[in-house]
Amino acid sequence: MTAYQVLKEKETTPSIRESFARDILISLSEWPKRIPSRYFYDAEGSGLFQQIMELPEYYLTGCEFEIFRSSKEEIADFLSVQGRCNLIELGPGDGRKTRILIQHFLEAGLDFEYVPIDISESAMEELIPDLRSSFSGLQLRPIVSEYFNALHWLKNLNSRRNFVLFLGSNIGNFNAQASRVFLRSLWNALNVDDYVLIGFDLKKDIDLLLRAYNDSQGVTTRFNLNLLTRINRELGGNFDIRRFRHFGTYNVFSGAMESYLVSLERQSVFIQEIGQSFSFEPWEPIHTEYSYKYLESDILKLADETGFVPVRQFYDSRGFFTDCIWRVQKSA
Repeated sequence: MTAYQVLKEKETTPSIRESFARDILISLSEWPKRIPSRYFYDAEGSGLFQQIMELPEYYLTGCEFEIFRSSKEEIADFLSVQGRCNLIELGPGDGRKTRILIQHFLEAGLDFEYVPIDISESAMEELIPDLRSSFSGLQLRPIVSEYFNALHWLKNLNSRRNFVLFLGSNIGNFNAQASRVFLRSLWNALNVDDYVLIGFDLKKDIDLLLRAYNDSQGVTTRFNLNLLTRINRELGGNFDIRRFRHFGTYNVFSGAMESYLVSLERQSVFIQEIGQSFSFEPWEPIHTEYSYKYLESDILKLADETGFVPVRQFYDSRGFFTDCIWRVQKSA
């Protein structure tokens, strides 16, 4: 029996490579050029991101670890009054932060089933054996699927209360419009009085932000350049990564850290799977990622506009980061 549930799509659904090729064709044909940030996380990219999370400059991971260690009892007390529930995590990664909660929830005797959801089957194949060996009493229902397909499937499967984790400031990868679309879609996939716990990176000293996304060891640079290496490997591209440099900057108007790959010279790149060349001017950027930062007022407004009611808010000791519990509110 497979260790996880794979939600099959229709036979007409394109393969991962076809989707990758289509998205690269569209995004490199736009102005300005871009590469969708979801393509960071092949095996190499995921490994590099694990290294980023260990960097002294990258404060975000440590902040959320601190929040969970200091607030796990309060989160457990909140969860205990909900009765039997699904503890759902969107994009669990290696699950290191969530283990703090799982361990405490099990010790507290909470009645829950952990449901990690990820589009990457390989990521799930690494995560599940580790969880089973670490937590023998854990009820586990891993799902390989797009987030909302899995949530709708769960909605029809049982009537348990859902408690959804969306951690690590992943919401910051969406711009203002896209974040509202994502959260409204999440709201639509959940039931009234379900809950979500979402991580938000707060606005802070700009120099601290710049150091976090331009680390002294160059890991973030390798993480971004790996996008071009992935296109070369999977789509037959001929990017010469020596002709590009990573550039991370803070946009004071939008409140986002922005990452780019900048062409160092005039060049043309051919991608075999697409059958097309793409021209780059000297110093022309390819946008790779947003990481939006928030004020408290931004978070409250976002909840209100997408159908959620703020319930609890947890902070690290420096006030750099917050994890918020929101309740799904729907009219009768």
